[in-house]
Amino acid sequence: MNIKTPKKLIEVALPLDAINVAAAREKSIRHGHPSTLHLWWARRPLAAARAVIFAQMVNDPGYQQGGGFKYGVNKEKAAIERERLFKIIEDLVLWENTNNEEVLARARAEIVRSWRETCELNKSHPQAAELFNPDKLPAFHDPFAGGGALPLEAQRLGLESYASDLNPVAVTINKAMIEIPPKFARREPANPDWRQRTADQKAMRLWHGAQGLAEDVRYYGKWMRDEAQKRIGHLYPKIEVTAAMVAERPDLKPLLGQKLTIIAWLWARTVKSPNPAFSHVDVPLASTFILSSKAGKENWVQPVVNGDRYRFTVNAGTPPDNAKEGTKAAGRGANFRCVLSDTPIGGDYIKAEGQAGRMGARLMAIVAEGARGRVYLAPTQEHEDAARQAQPAWKPSGNVPARLTGGTCVPYGLTEWGDLFTSRQLVALTTFSDLVQDAISLCRHDAVAAGVANDGVGLDAGGSGALAYAQAVGVYLAFARDKMADLCNSLNRWEPVAQCPRQLFGRQAIPMIWDFAEGNPLGHSSGSWEVFVDGIVKAHAKSFDGVKKEWWQGNAVQADAANQKISVNKVVSTDPPYYDNIGYADLSDFFYVWLRRSLKPIFPNLFATLAVPKAEELVATSYRHGNKDKAEIFFLDGMTRAMHNLAEQAHPAFPVTIYYAFKQSESLNVEGTSSTGWETFLEAVLRSGFAIVGTWPMRTENGSRMIASGTNALASSIVLVCRKRMSDARTVSRREFLRELNAALPEALLDMTRGGVNSPVAPVDLSQAIIGPGMAIFSQYAAVLEADGKPMSVRTALQLINRFFAEDDFDHDTQFCLHWFEGQGWAEGKYGEADVLARAKGTSVGGLQESGVVDSGGGKLRLLRWAELPKDWSPENDTRTPVWEALHQLIRALNQDGESAAGALLARMPARAEPIRALAYRLYTLCERKGWAEEARAYNELVAAWSGIEQASADAGIVGSQAQLDI
Repeated sequence: MNIKTPKKLIEVALPLDAINVAAAREKSIRHGHPSTLHLWWARRPLAAARAVIFAQMVNDPGYQQGGGFKYGVNKEKAAIERERLFKIIEDLVLWENTNNEEVLARARAEIVRSWRETCELNKSHPQAAELFNPDKLPAFHDPFAGGGALPLEAQRLGLESYASDLNPVAVTINKAMIEIPPKFARREPANPDWRQRTADQKAMRLWHGAQGLAEDVRYYGKWMRDEAQKRIGHLYPKIEVTAAMVAERPDLKPLLGQKLTIIAWLWARTVKSPNPAFSHVDVPLASTFILSSKAGKENWVQPVVNGDRYRFTVNAGTPPDNAKEGTKAAGRGANFRCVLSDTPIGGDYIKAEGQAGRMGARLMAIVAEGARGRVYLAPTQEHEDAARQAQPAWKPSGNVPARLTGGTCVPYGLTEWGDLFTSRQLVALTTFSDLVQDAISLCRHDAVAAGVANDGVGLDAGGSGALAYAQAVGVYLAFARDKMADLCNSLNRWEPVAQCPRQLFGRQAIPMIWDFAEGNPLGHSSGSWEVFVDGIVKAHAKSFDGVKKEWWQGNAVQADAANQKISVNKVVSTDPPYYDNIGYADLSDFFYVWLRRSLKPIFPNLFATLAVPKAEELVATSYRHGNKDKAEIFFLDGMTRAMHNLAEQAHPAFPVTIYYAFKQSESLNVEGTSSTGWETFLEAVLRSGFAIVGTWPMRTENGSRMIASGTNALASSIVLVCRKRMSDARTVSRREFLRELNAALPEALLDMTRGGVNSPVAPVDLSQAIIGPGMAIFSQYAAVLEADGKPMSVRTALQLINRFFAEDDFDHDTQFCLHWFEGQGWAEGKYGEADVLARAKGTSVGGLQESGVVDSGGGKLRLLRWAELPKDWSPENDTRTPVWEALHQLIRALNQDGESAAGALLARMPARAEPIRALAYRLYTLCERKGWAEEARAYNELVAAWSGIEQASADAGIVGSQAQLDI
């Protein structure tokens, strides 16, 4: 018996602009955001996750019939009702409303109302008791849970939430997000400071959500810091400003005699000088000598050379130009110069020294806390000796990835995880790791004293007594220690503008850093333990303030998405790996080795292996699978199995939503250039048994993140909305498919753009969004057959859907240029928007750059004007010539050299004459409609000269019919 399920809102329309604005804003919020509990790469914004899950569960009000039922209202009433639902979403996505009970209650009520309507439609279904209980919402599952945004928001919307991932680091994060907070909601702290307060004092403090748990994280975190001071404080001395320092730096006189707390020690890596005369000297590899570039507070390092010796001094004031380059030589990469002799030090030499274990480090400067800001001081022997006396008893093992997209330090001899830390950093990290277990023991003792049941049942066994509570506190303290590892290693660069160390994982790579900042974990600034703990507590205060014990308990487990059975009859929304983008398993080993040291006693099965599982991770990495072709086959087969698993198990009343984000690459095949990642992913989804019923572009990436700063990094995701394809789906011809497209897409476009302020899809996103209803028609069939009987490819289907915008008479690059020009003209636009549009048009930004029609860099993209095109362009030798390029080259020739030159150029590409003419007409009418008189003039002049250009073309040796173009 068929399921009677009305279309959900996400299958018809969304207030996309409102969601995107909220998602973009959220990416700039740090304090109190759950993402600050523990680093995870490429998290989805809570706003987007919340909106998608809501819209995937709420019925669209439009009139629907078929499948044995009728539902909904007429167009006019449906539009009004959608406005009401849009308003709920617009309120729901605001960061300020994350814990707003009134807003959340409205959203939950709407979900329940739609669910009960669906249950009523299916009350006669033979599995009604199992599938359609009107008094209990279906549970939620994310099988690629990652950073946990989707399971957390499902829980916030009133669903029992399940999270699974192959990666144990991701599973631990999800436990901290959805399992632990509800379990210990509304509990008072267990620490003795709270217990010793009077009844009146306690009555004035109500512990909402997980605030009591957070307060204990703060208390026992402070206890750990105090204990660490006793154990390793001698390794982190203060620095006294002496008379000798003042004599060299008069600006230090107000600080004479003061003992200052260190913020960071700044080190430069060293190798032996390649100059034979100085081969006994370790010379610095410093990428810069700038310490502070903040206006009015400039400080810089100056090396002072004396024979075969050198020392570093620190100066205040405007630095010389050469200070910016340190000892860096001209050119990219690891090229330096000897500070003693100016001899070049090449990358190969540095790699050889590093691999031989001969790379060292020398203290270059000290940054201390002053009364009015940072104080920069020259290094002292005492502080260099303090660092070198550290003797670590343990260090993490395991290999650092030898290949990563953003770079790796392995070629320079840093091959194991323990190599990424100085000896002092290893001592500090192991000390705090061991103190996590000590803090758990102390917290358990205090919890028993506070009256919590001493049942001996741990967190992993589902306990909620004293042991489980203390272990929960320990999980968050281990997260603080992981924050410390990220900002307490020898790959942290010093940021001269913000004047603080930068974390290793500002981007998805482990690149080599030549001069690094060693933060002070016992200090009070960036890089200190107390700052890490404070960040955890703030994340708790905002993220889990609204948590209630009545919430459905969350469940986070380790599972392979291709084999798991958790999704059965659950609502599914997920954010799977993106083709060959990032190997999270490789990166997360950095944290795993430290988490395992602290948390294996709590989660013995989760941390049983020495490293994160990698063989099954669904990423198309050539180095794991032998070559690119094998990697693509692995990804396609594995993702197809995972998606098939979801298609078979997910609750039949709801669509499945899948996030896809990728800076697409291109490959050449018999059909031309294809966007490999996007089409491979769509192919996997369709092969799995899903039909795609919606595609929504969402701005879910942070444009300010390090990987995006000055680079063309991803700025959007596509949310695919999928339903299981009917088992008896038939095949249709290409002609039938086109007939259905032409009938359905106009109405779909109207639903997407109707409604004044709720015209929800921006013009730049329409090409991507319209793919949804188009693919819904294509993917509902077992196959769409071409004239020769072969199944139509995904690529061809995308091309035909794009014809709805009447651009597919042109090549894909020209389609992109037309659409981009209509929205941006010649102005710069955001790279992320260009990436979304390029994907929708079947091309890529890289391909457009290769075509020579765009300029892209610094996160921006613009079309090249005709005057910027090269004069020596050769159409015969250009392997990728879009009609757009040919037209504007013709305009360039006409304007610079006249009709004869333009005709001669056209004679070299006679097959393009008609497309060029058609594009010129189209662009002229577009510019006229937009009121772009200056832009219209160039196309008008070409139009006016067309007869003469064709005559000149014929005179040059090409005979063809003259096409008259009159405007």
